Amino acid sequence: MNYKETLFLVGKCLTISHNERNKALIKKELTSGNVDWDNVVKLSTAHYVFPALYCNLKRCGFLIFLPEDLVSYMKHITDLNRERNKQIIAQAKEINKLLLSNNITPIFLKGTGNLLEGLYEDIAERMVGDIDFIINPNDYENVVKLFEEKNYKFVQDLKYQFASFKHYPRIHHNEKIAAVEIHKEITIEKYAKEFNFNNVSRNSQLINDVKVLGYNDQLCLSIIAKQINDNGYQYKDISFRNAYDVFLLSQKVCSRESIKNFNKLKQPLNTFLAISHTCLGNVSSITYQNNKQTAKDLKKFNKLVLDRKFRDRYRSRISKSIYFKSRLNIIIKSILNKDYRFWLIKRLTDREFRRQIKESKLKP
Repeated sequence: MNYKETLFLVGKCLTISHNERNKALIKKELTSGNVDWDNVVKLSTAHYVFPALYCNLKRCGFLIFLPEDLVSYMKHITDLNRERNKQIIAQAKEINKLLLSNNITPIFLKGTGNLLEGLYEDIAERMVGDIDFIINPNDYENVVKLFEEKNYKFVQDLKYQFASFKHYPRIHHNEKIAAVEIHKEITIEKYAKEFNFNNVSRNSQLINDVKVLGYNDQLCLSIIAKQINDNGYQYKDISFRNAYDVFLLSQKVCSRESIKNFNKLKQPLNTFLAISHTCLGNVSSITYQNNKQTAKDLKKFNKLVLDRKFRDRYRSRISKSIYFKSRLNIIIKSILNKDYRFWLIKRLTDREFRRQIKESKLKP
C-alpha cells in the first residue's frame, strides 16, 4: 500500500460507524488481505486517531480481520487513552468549578470541550494534549493569577516567555495530568476580528454543567486549529484528528452553512472541508462550496499525496517561508510593542540560543 492508499483507508475507517457505504468498502478491503498494517499504524498514530480507528473497527465487528497482536496493542493504547481522558475530564471540571466560584465562566475548546459535552461514543476515541479554554479578555489577568495561586507553573521554565497573541504560555501542575492553555483569542491576529470571544460566546451552550462552543463554532474551530493556527492551508494537508471531529459535528450541523458568514477565513475552511470530504470517503455529511480555488487546492493536495519527493520538497519550501515570515513579523511588532521587543532582546542576547544557532550552522 502506498501513502495515498493508506491515507484513504484510514479516512474511510473513521466513518464506518455512521456510513454504510464506507462500512461495506472497508469490509471488502480488510478481507482482501492486502492491507499493510505497519503503514496503517504509522499513519493513524501520526494523525492521533489510533484509538478512534480501533473504536470504529470494534463497533462494526471488524477486529476479526486484523492480526491478533495488533488488536491487543490497539486495545492497550485505547484503554490507556480512556483513563487519561477520565483524568482530563476531572481536571477540567475542577478548573470550571474554580473559575465559576470567582464569577468567571470559561468556555472549553477543542478536544477537552468535545469530551465534556459527550461528542464521542467512547471518550477513548479522542487523543487530547492540553486543556484549552477561553475567557472574557477582561478576566484574563485575574485568571492567570488564580492559576498561579493554585501552583500552576510554566511548562517551559524559561527566563523569558514569548508574548503570545492567542493565549498565556502553557502551564501545568505537578499533580495534574494535562497542561493548560488560557485563551484570550482563538486564532491568529490576522483573523481575530472574524472569530473571537465575542463571536463565540453568543452561541456557546451549557452541556453537562460546563460551557462549550456552539456546534457551528466547534466545527469551525476544529478546522481553524489545523488550517490557520497550524498552517495547514499553506501545506495543503490534512489532520485526521481534526477531520474526525468535523465529521462527527457534521452529523449535527451543516458544514457548508457553518462557514458561510466568514470573509478571510472562508476559503481556507472550505478547502479543509473539501479535503476531508475526499479523504473520509466522499461522506455526504461534509458539504462544501465547489469553487475554482477549492478545485485548485484539491488538485495540489492530490498531487502531494501521490508524489513523495514533490511532497517533501513542497513541505520544506513552505516551512522555510513560514519561518522567515514569522521572524519578520516579530521584528516588525517589536518596533511597536514593548512585550515583543523585550522578548526579542532577551532572545538575541541568550547565550544558549546563540549556541544552538551556531551548532545548527555547523551541521552538514
